[in-house]
Amino acid sequence: MGDFGLQILISAVNKDVSLMPKRMNLESDAVIVNQLIGEKAPIGDDSQELNGDVAYGAAMEKDSSFSYEEHEVRVITRREKGVGLSRNTALEAADKEIIQFGDDDIVYSRGYADKILSEFEKHPEADVLLFNVKQQPGRETYHNTDYKQISWYNYGRYPAYAICARRQKIIDSGVRYSLLFGGGAPYMNGEDSLFLHDCLKAGLKLYRTPVKIGEEQPGESTWFKGYTDKFFFDRGVLYHFLYGKAAALWGFRFLFKNRNEMCRKKGFAVCYRLLLNGVRHGRTL
Repeated sequence: MGDFGLQILISAVNKDVSLMPKRMNLESDAVIVNQLIGEKAPIGDDSQELNGDVAYGAAMEKDSSFSYEEHEVRVITRREKGVGLSRNTALEAADKEIIQFGDDDIVYSRGYADKILSEFEKHPEADVLLFNVKQQPGRETYHNTDYKQISWYNYGRYPAYAICARRQKIIDSGVRYSLLFGGGAPYMNGEDSLFLHDCLKAGLKLYRTPVKIGEEQPGESTWFKGYTDKFFFDRGVLYHFLYGKAAALWGFRFLFKNRNEMCRKKGFAVCYRLLLNGVRHGRTL
């Protein structure tokens, strides 16, 4: 068993990791996986500009660490892409008892580490706790108002940065992030829902809590490019993994509920056909 402390497992792309702890207001240990993507970091140069950010140590894949406000920040630098791969790499490197998945656009509230550890101490029945993180306007998918167990009916609304867990429970369950979905993967978002789906399937106990621990900073979505053919197709692929034989029914429900926004240009029938194509493709994976 690891130390009873908290580590945030942060997925980043082409970042100057030395600036991240202060920008994110870190008050705990962290593991940062910084993926170097693009052609602007040739081997042999220790500092290259990558998409507007400076990634130090871009010359090679390496591990390092530094201290910030008496906390250890471990950095894993890799020439690879895929948010699922990034989160899995961070999880395998973690050694504290409590872990939290994070993104580099989250600013944490003062005292968040103590709040998270306190919730786990108060709720020994919880293997995974889903905390409130204020999302930027227009991207809100959830807001917890009470402490309640998460079931098959309400697990799909939570982003990775809401998820905190007992590390050993996740390790022992064998649950890991899918490499098929999310930024840098073949198919669009849904990796967080699939991760929680697999946690439930593995028998882990999930609970939501109204405790707020931070907020998301405004920025452009890394995956949403409008309601394109790929959006509906990829949703179908995801629904195959989430709902199996009921994927077509849940896909119909999803599109019908959001038809005025999502299907306005293409029409409901076209959008649903694209989704069904994705479901059929998912069966081949």
